Amino acid sequence: MPRWFTWAFWAAIALGAVVVGLASWDALIASPPAADPARPRQVTFVRDQWGVPHIQGKTDADVAYGIALAHAEDDFRNLEEVLAAVRGRAGAILGEEGARLDFAGHLLDAQGVAAAGYASLSPATRALVEAYAQGLNDYAARHSHELRLQGLFPVTGRDVVAGFVLRSPFFFGMDRVLGPLVEGKLPPRDAGPADERGSNAFAVAAARSDDATTRLIINSHQPWEGGVTWWELVVHSDEGWDFAGANFPGAPFPLLGHNKHLGWANTVNRPDLIDVYRLVLNEDRTAYRLDCRWLPLEAKRVWLRVKFGPLVLPVPRMVYRSRHGAVILNDRGGFAIRHAGIGEVGQVEQYYRLNKARDFDEWRRIMATQMVPGTNFVYADAQGHIGLFYNAKFPDRRPGFDWKGVLPGDTSATLWTRYRPFSAIPMVVDPKAGWVANANNTPMVATAPAENLQAGAFAPELGVETFTTNRMHRFAELFAGVNGPVSRDALLRIKFDKGYSKAAAAGRWIAAVLAVDTRASPDLAAAQALLRRWDWTADGIGPADSLAVALLAGVGREVYRGDALPPAAPKLREAVDWLQGSFGRLDVPLGEFQRLRRGRMDLPVLGGPDALRAIYADRAPDGRRVGNNGDGYIMLVEWPAGRPVRSQSIHQFGAATIRTLSPHYADQAPLFAAERWKTVEF
Repeated sequence: MPRWFTWAFWAAIALGAVVVGLASWDALIASPPAADPARPRQVTFVRDQWGVPHIQGKTDADVAYGIALAHAEDDFRNLEEVLAAVRGRAGAILGEEGARLDFAGHLLDAQGVAAAGYASLSPATRALVEAYAQGLNDYAARHSHELRLQGLFPVTGRDVVAGFVLRSPFFFGMDRVLGPLVEGKLPPRDAGPADERGSNAFAVAAARSDDATTRLIINSHQPWEGGVTWWELVVHSDEGWDFAGANFPGAPFPLLGHNKHLGWANTVNRPDLIDVYRLVLNEDRTAYRLDCRWLPLEAKRVWLRVKFGPLVLPVPRMVYRSRHGAVILNDRGGFAIRHAGIGEVGQVEQYYRLNKARDFDEWRRIMATQMVPGTNFVYADAQGHIGLFYNAKFPDRRPGFDWKGVLPGDTSATLWTRYRPFSAIPMVVDPKAGWVANANNTPMVATAPAENLQAGAFAPELGVETFTTNRMHRFAELFAGVNGPVSRDALLRIKFDKGYSKAAAAGRWIAAVLAVDTRASPDLAAAQALLRRWDWTADGIGPADSLAVALLAGVGREVYRGDALPPAAPKLREAVDWLQGSFGRLDVPLGEFQRLRRGRMDLPVLGGPDALRAIYADRAPDGRRVGNNGDGYIMLVEWPAGRPVRSQSIHQFGAATIRTLSPHYADQAPLFAAERWKTVEF
């Protein structure tokens, strides 16, 4: 957390923050905007045996209203926190951590962007987000005992749109830019996501399957709890909206899944979509130079509402803007930030329209609007089309500049204002190999080698990523090993693969661990001897699986981000001390070491970091590795020739994401741990 909160707290006291008893300054000044006009809604929803809501409405807007009610029943806590962040009040619930989100919201002007762009949305989209907001308001009014913040409700359709504006840049690395700049450091040259927030996606065309069936596997890796955890739903409206999939808190529609005709998966991609500029400031830092002219630096004081113990107190901060975008002033100078999709609200429109697309041509036309600034799409449909789209809103940058570094901010030559067309993005469509896949890797590996894209075909100014993952190496190796048709069973073996490739960073890391000089440490030498017996899988069969997983987990973040691997000796010592200290042995069965825990559920779960069966975890007080990210919501969609779509899914916990007393709080966990499915009643 930036140090400025320490002095800002005392500054708030010095300014005379008035607190009466446990009364909150935040609550005293809260003044939500007027709600959108409320309308009668014709919607019902029922829950299937797994608690998944099936929402039926007369209009699409009615369905969105029902989505809000159903989601609030299962997860109001996270919905409230998301809305608080959009309103700049997350700090009032979450303290300093939430205040970071509030500062980002002010800095990126999420509310201002939403207000300015709201009229550009279609009437249907505005009706959708307003109905969703109405559903949240109605739930809050009926369940006031659940509210943690006074004055947060009613929310509006603009708040829903602002949520997309605020969260979107963080999926392609905004946190790795803001964090260092606020702390007075320079951002990394590659600002990919800060953690292992990834995903897998696979599509196999009917022509390559053994039963004339096109298949899509949706396998998004998100935190298992919090504001970006998946929640499953099925929707139907009399206006032709039929979709099964999942969304995040705050989204008025599914973000991935399928309708009758087509479906898609999303995986995080990491192109260079954020540029940082060093401004030339005048002496008192009130103006900046651009093309030999001095322009005023916009400045605005904002008040962050930060929870300190039982109190919520005001903390002042200044936010600045230039023509480039948001500006951070620190001891190094002034730095402006410009990102893909800056000042735009259209992604809420695009996702809604994609939900209702009826064929590949329509879906592709909607994608060409380029309103979603970043994220891969892996596509499949009933007609047998498949594709990998490295979707990104690529800035139209001039050659001749170091676009990965800090750019000169005093020339408009670096100030891009347009984007490359959709046709310029890397994409692989209907390859002869009959399959595509992505595992947060370079789009140059997406299908069989003969049909993969070539990096030289794309200008360096695009900033297309070069990252590889173990998951990429494994899917490439496994698909290459399938001779003839790719059956359903073969595809599922690939998806649930627990292996590690010696060609990936895992191979280099294990080699480095085995090269550590352990002559003076018998326990480390014993660990190396055990590791030499490892079969390169995290399937729970071999005696070295837990040791290998502990070692791989120690570098999971570096591997995912493409950072340099750390020295191996300290990591080997750490893993040995972990296993010996917690279990008294190194050859702990992986199912005993790695667990899925939810309520009273405590189950073994196999796989590991950066395996296709991805399990990321924290160390629990009892020494176990307890899953908290990776494989979570998974969906298998199938279009058999001449027959309706069918799908199966599984969630790591259950539909009731926070309701501990619900029968659906953890009822899917045993199936998830056993790698089994439930049927989607579409």
